[in-house]
Amino acid sequence: MSLQTTSGQTNSGSGSGTVTTKDGTQIFYKDWGTGQPIVFHHGWPLSSDDWDAQMLFFLSKGYRVIAHDRRGHGRSSQTDTGNEMDTYAADVAALAAHLDLKDAIHVGHSTGGGEVARYVAQYGGAGRVAKAVLIGAVPPIMLKTPANPGGLPIEVFDGFRAALSANRAQFFHDVPAGPFYGFNRPGAQVSEGVIDNWWRQGMMGGAKAHYDCIKAFSETDFTEDLKTIDVPVLVMHGDDDQIVPIADSALISIKLLKKGELKVYKGFPHGMATTHADVINADLLAFFKA
Repeated sequence: MSLQTTSGQTNSGSGSGTVTTKDGTQIFYKDWGTGQPIVFHHGWPLSSDDWDAQMLFFLSKGYRVIAHDRRGHGRSSQTDTGNEMDTYAADVAALAAHLDLKDAIHVGHSTGGGEVARYVAQYGGAGRVAKAVLIGAVPPIMLKTPANPGGLPIEVFDGFRAALSANRAQFFHDVPAGPFYGFNRPGAQVSEGVIDNWWRQGMMGGAKAHYDCIKAFSETDFTEDLKTIDVPVLVMHGDDDQIVPIADSALISIKLLKKGELKVYKGFPHGMATTHADVINADLLAFFKA
């Protein structure tokens, strides 16, 4: 079911629904509350459910909170085409138009941070975007290239593809049980519920879309997107991020942004918005209100 939005009604959530894109893909979204809209963009291979701790917190603070399942992920269509950043950004633009969003804050984690960078750069004008946040985000580019010698070699991402193809269910257990939340670190407080919830979200999506998205998050170059963005951007990154190493992401991105602010979190993992939601939410709120 596709929910229709009356033009001009920009401050009221509709609960949940879907928007159908030009190629017929159905994008599932949640839309709760009233006030200034915050749009949350999830990481690979997850869904909008990964933002539960933020959605509930900011809803309680008087914001309108919106999160979608990227194509091929969660409850959206299990697409076999369009699983790349230009289409991801166009899908967000379709959602923003469907909900008539103005003055929105876009928050992206990991792959979702790349989606935010591409969307804000290409579609963020005309008052649609007020601010943006990149959390443990993949920009400017993860892959090691002659122009990006500090990146990760292609063999790392080939390993992801091989593991996904061989046994996606096991791979989607091993990632959250190990490096994603830093549960492989000595003394880590491991949450089986968090691991199971990551696995649940991942297995809801389509294997083909997840496979394609590895190329999207690792090989897309967001350098020009970051240079183009003209709204305030908060870059948040844990210095113990084992998935997106900080040296080749946040520490470079901040130099490319016109209005960037960098916050580094000592010892925090890639999934810090879950493991340290209280800290991350407080810093997000301060940035939103500034």
